[in-house]
Amino acid sequence: MYNYKLTIQYDGGRYKGWQRLGNGENTIQDKIEQVLSQMLEHETEIIGCSRTDAGVHALAQIANFKTDLILEADRIKAYLNHYLPQDICIMEVSSISEHFHARYNAKNKVYLYKIWNKEYSNPFMRKYSMQVYDKLNVKAMKAASEYFIGSHDFAAFSNAKSKKKSTVREIYNIDFQEENGFINIRLRGDGFLYNMVRWIIGSLVEVGLGKLEADRIPGIMEAKERNKAGNLAEACGLYLEKVTY
Repeated sequence: MYNYKLTIQYDGGRYKGWQRLGNGENTIQDKIEQVLSQMLEHETEIIGCSRTDAGVHALAQIANFKTDLILEADRIKAYLNHYLPQDICIMEVSSISEHFHARYNAKNKVYLYKIWNKEYSNPFMRKYSMQVYDKLNVKAMKAASEYFIGSHDFAAFSNAKSKKKSTVREIYNIDFQEENGFINIRLRGDGFLYNMVRWIIGSLVEVGLGKLEADRIPGIMEAKERNKAGNLAEACGLYLEKVTY
């Protein structure tokens, strides 16, 4: 079997997330598999490194697929980009070890969250950022973010459906960048639960608005009750930015 690695960008605004749902729903995985199966003339499954939620974007989603066919990477890239919708782009294709698995071999991931923080809207970025019109206290948000660093049980900051799987994850760092009206927040960790980044960001925004005290974060984690966390941040501001192997 030959294994091929894809680096993918997409605007997730009109899709129901990355993962194929099995009932013909509109997902990124389904769109790519349809075109790839058409090219290879057999049903083909792709494995993504991250199951991004509905409305979430990717700057560098990594995926892989296997086939018995020997293919030129440039031909795969050209074919996919020709037939895929314009809001999905294959940036790079490469032949890789048969043992490579896009999801299980990932060492860490970086998610970027964009907040537009002005008293007026940004009409060009309204679909690609969370717009917060009241001035955010970034210093307080940074202080609150420190409580998330390290290995913790993030059950209170996730919509994880399985009760059997561990909800412990490790966040290595959370960085803030203020630029031209935007607050860009990057979270790097070994992995993230369903909606985990959006619950964390929502809680940080609540802190920034003075609605949640930063030192309450450890207690919320310990209680493992999601209703004690802040609001769920909007999907449109979230981007899968980088995956390290």
